[in-house]
Amino acid sequence: MSGESRHASAETTVRPTPARVWIDLVSPSHPFLFDGLVGGLENVSVTTTVREKTETVSLAREVGFEHRVVGRDFDNAFVRKFGIPLRTMQLAVSAPECDVSLSARNAMCVLASRARGTPSIHFTDNDITAHVDGLWIEELYNRFEAAATHNVVPRAFAAEELTRWGADPDSIHTYDGYKEDVYVAGFDPDPTFLDGLPFSSGEYIVVRPEALTAAYVDADSIVPDLLAEASERDIGVVYLPRGRGDESYAREYADDAVYVPDGAVNGLQLAWHARCVLTGSGTMSREAACMEKPAVSFFPNTLLSVDQELVADGRIFHSRDAETIIEHIAGLDPSDVEPDRERARTVRDEVVELTNELIRSVRQ
Repeated sequence: MSGESRHASAETTVRPTPARVWIDLVSPSHPFLFDGLVGGLENVSVTTTVREKTETVSLAREVGFEHRVVGRDFDNAFVRKFGIPLRTMQLAVSAPECDVSLSARNAMCVLASRARGTPSIHFTDNDITAHVDGLWIEELYNRFEAAATHNVVPRAFAAEELTRWGADPDSIHTYDGYKEDVYVAGFDPDPTFLDGLPFSSGEYIVVRPEALTAAYVDADSIVPDLLAEASERDIGVVYLPRGRGDESYAREYADDAVYVPDGAVNGLQLAWHARCVLTGSGTMSREAACMEKPAVSFFPNTLLSVDQELVADGRIFHSRDAETIIEHIAGLDPSDVEPDRERARTVRDEVVELTNELIRSVRQ
């Protein structure tokens, strides 16, 4: 063979076929998480399904995922228990042909993948049953998540929440950070965002109520007290009800005191421009903390391990007393409110590299 022929052969080396990746989005934070992840994945083609739950579908559309809607969430807690197995069966029948599935806190995708013989990479940071006894629904969900081919978790996560339900320790992969870092890292702030809010001062806090219908929550909401305390101090509030009765908490206030957006709103933009983010769950406080913004959790039970670590590091303030929370916010200095994403970018790069390695491993 001549040197020219050898050169031509090298030039026409065939690139490996792209890995077919199926992503299933089931909660409002998932479009952002997987949008932040997909941009760094190597040689993949992506197909996406979405569950109809609060803003999940509209946010998937907003970040640019072409998707098909499969199944829905239900407001009624009893009916919701049946919605999960129903959607799992729908996915098992109609999920796209793929080499691997990616999902987060999503036993439905894990089980459907297993039924189809498809390897699964599952992201979770929820170890609630490590701290609350008797939650058989959550225990069952964790057992199903443990069936994933690979589970990717923060280093702070209590890994026994997977191994106790049958996960192989070698299938659990950790990273030094939080899942919210993955999408905070590439977030693009909009300098005109404040123009759409009714606060003349440009300052506001964000309040997201507790998930009172969740099996692991047994408490009354402190949101009415928070709104009252904020109003007394003339602190503007962007209030994000969950739509299960908690929208009524804002009805007595004018929009320039407590503003409830009409439709979905980008939570990252809200956090970036806010003085502080307050939530009765976990995701929004972690998003703010990963931006180095002030964050408050008023979660009513023992915190997840990831949140406990953030509280211990001083990156989240936790309290169930409305007056104490508002006093904390009033005492913040301008330097406390200045955001930064350098740490988040380091975490994202670690998670992207790990995910690429796992995708390559399941194709071998």
